[in-house]
Amino acid sequence: MILDKGAMQSNLETFLDCTTPVVPSQFLPKSEIRNLNRLWHPWEREKIEYFTLADLWNCFDEWSAYGAGVPICLDDGETLVQYYVPYLSAIQIFTSNSPLNGLREETDSVSETRDSFSDSFSDESESEKLSRWDGCSSEDGGFEQESLWLPNDRLGSLYFQCFERSTPYGRVPLMDKISGLAQRYPGLMSLRSVDLSPASWMAVAWYPIYHIPMGRTIKDLSTCFLTYHTLSSSFQDMDLEDETGRAERKRKDVEGMWLPPFGLATYKMQGDVWVSGRDGQDQERLVSLLSVADSWLKQLRVQHHDFSYFTGIRRG
Repeated sequence: MILDKGAMQSNLETFLDCTTPVVPSQFLPKSEIRNLNRLWHPWEREKIEYFTLADLWNCFDEWSAYGAGVPICLDDGETLVQYYVPYLSAIQIFTSNSPLNGLREETDSVSETRDSFSDSFSDESESEKLSRWDGCSSEDGGFEQESLWLPNDRLGSLYFQCFERSTPYGRVPLMDKISGLAQRYPGLMSLRSVDLSPASWMAVAWYPIYHIPMGRTIKDLSTCFLTYHTLSSSFQDMDLEDETGRAERKRKDVEGMWLPPFGLATYKMQGDVWVSGRDGQDQERLVSLLSVADSWLKQLRVQHHDFSYFTGIRRG
């Protein structure tokens, strides 16, 4: 199949479009808007759009089973479809204290405390002491869970976090992972984006499985991607995309909340399939998204294992 490459968006843009979840959404009743945390929702709005985490995970259901198909245009004008399977790489969910008291009953008692976690969303410079809860464990050591109690309401309390450490071959697709975790942590299904602080985020690792038509050996088709997404409604009015306006066009085409990645890292990017478009803008965008992801992790003082592996960074 031969297509006019000049009339198409770049391969990088296509990948980001094809792997961005568009979540069914609804609007918060006006009677509930006034009860929102004003530190997290400081803007006066007549309408607040939100989604449930359960609906977000459903966006990954088919992708987890069959892979997300990404049409890729090669240098010779031929196109093929590369399929990627999503895996939960990391997630942190920060909430208010009050709505989750019942959910926290499953956790064990405090086992240790530690310092040196700074609130990047606060004007305060001092670090807050945190309490670590060993309420979640994994047989394969793939994740750890903490609940953090902070005097600063901007960050909130860390209800749940998961950092995958297993090798790609030892992981299960995102939907299967979430389904297993939600049996112990029901907030993974019941929480809404308006319940989450601006610090809530997740990272999804995308690994290639096969392409159609088969038979072509192309180095860049082994590239793996790591996308970072906000989980909070606090950013719903912010355009995280570039000046091309793709975000706005996508919102008009599909009903729901579109969650484009605010950060990105890649692994095994060896050729120019992903950076050959837009007169160098793809390369600039990759550098920018990588920088934002790195800054985000540093602000939260998070050790994200996949990010370190993808980039070769070893944090002290």
